[in-house]
Amino acid sequence: MDLSALTALSPLDGRYAARLASLRPIMSEHGYMHRRVQVEVTWFIALSDAGFAEFPPLSPAARAHLRSLVERFSEADTQAIKDIERTTNHDVKAVEYWIKSRFAGHAELERAAEFVHFACTSEDINNTSHALQLRAGRDAVLLPALDRLAGRLRAMAQQFAATPMLSRTHGQTASPTTVGKEMANVLVRLERARAQIAAVPLLAKMNGAVGNYNAHLAAWPDFDWEAFARRVVEAPEPQGLGLSFQPYSIQIEPHDYMAELFDAVARANTILIDLARDIWGYISLGYFKQRLKEGEIGSSTMPHKVNPIDFENAEGNLGLANALLRHLAEKLPISRWQRDLTDSTVLRNLGVALGYAVLAYSSLMTGLDKLEINAPALEADLDASWEVLAEPIQTVMRRHGVPGAYEKLKEVTRGQSVTREALHALIEGLDIPAEDRARLLALTPAGYTGKAAELARRA
Repeated sequence: MDLSALTALSPLDGRYAARLASLRPIMSEHGYMHRRVQVEVTWFIALSDAGFAEFPPLSPAARAHLRSLVERFSEADTQAIKDIERTTNHDVKAVEYWIKSRFAGHAELERAAEFVHFACTSEDINNTSHALQLRAGRDAVLLPALDRLAGRLRAMAQQFAATPMLSRTHGQTASPTTVGKEMANVLVRLERARAQIAAVPLLAKMNGAVGNYNAHLAAWPDFDWEAFARRVVEAPEPQGLGLSFQPYSIQIEPHDYMAELFDAVARANTILIDLARDIWGYISLGYFKQRLKEGEIGSSTMPHKVNPIDFENAEGNLGLANALLRHLAEKLPISRWQRDLTDSTVLRNLGVALGYAVLAYSSLMTGLDKLEINAPALEADLDASWEVLAEPIQTVMRRHGVPGAYEKLKEVTRGQSVTREALHALIEGLDIPAEDRARLLALTPAGYTGKAAELARRA
């Protein structure tokens, strides 16, 4: 059976392939190979500038050719490396051999060919490549997707800042809020989570087989290899990799930063699960309607249905993303002694974990864009819930020292359907200043929203 979107084992490369087109060039095996070539080329050029008599600085033409291997790297190049791997049974060695094969016809590069992958262990190339992948995936795909969601929530917070809505603490009627304030609540949480994702430093090490520069010092004992490795890791591209230097490691970079990053993404995802479930509930209550799309079917047997499928899709895929992210965060920082390979196969699922998150963000964005306020439903719900004014009435009573204020309101409102007339009769009989009595009589559920509108506009 040929591999296609219809035969792909993962829905990320099947049903949802088109929605992950921006992530695939970065987090796929092709993206991984591309970064490996970038790291090898960057290290090789840096070695030529290190001052070694045996490897003089490369000419501008040689540098341009090497840079072109990175800039013009194609799927055909990835396939060529995979073809070499069939013989080597080692993917990093296959990258080394492919680069050397591209030196053919360039005498200067052919003479220096043994400095490709010089003193490196495979993990020097792999850990840096993963960091480059994660940086690109985070900065070019993940954060922009979160920013689009934040932008939509901000627009809703502003648009509906003063649109009153009944709260539903414990699923029961509660003090009113506004639609905009509820969107602002999520927005503020999401922006904080987004900042934490962006702030995680992406670490990389280039220190050899067990992290001690053993081979490096065997070749040039008096050279400051740690300072050199730091420059390669931290210098901006293309002179370096533009990452953060990890000075202490075993054979592998410890992956603690990855755990920090994945935990931060999972926290953002959890906030968005909360949003998806709340919007689902508000649609169920009729607070929101969903714009219809011509030709869509909500149920194979119930023609009337317009299901909140985008929010359900988002919730499900956010759950999958978090399951993978949490496994990655728990597993990757653990390695037996100086190295075991349990991380290698797990790391190949970085794109899968982020893919489910990005898919969920897309679904959420689609769902939010379909929403329309159902003003009559919001108004009817508020008008049927005069019992929520028991809170301000008893609070004013307590201000003026009326004994048993809470208990008196509890007696006439708890578990009961309360009318405007009943509350007004109670207010009229209160021994409180006339000004406060008039203020309470003028209060309605829709008008009892506190600072909600101000807070929504401020977010």
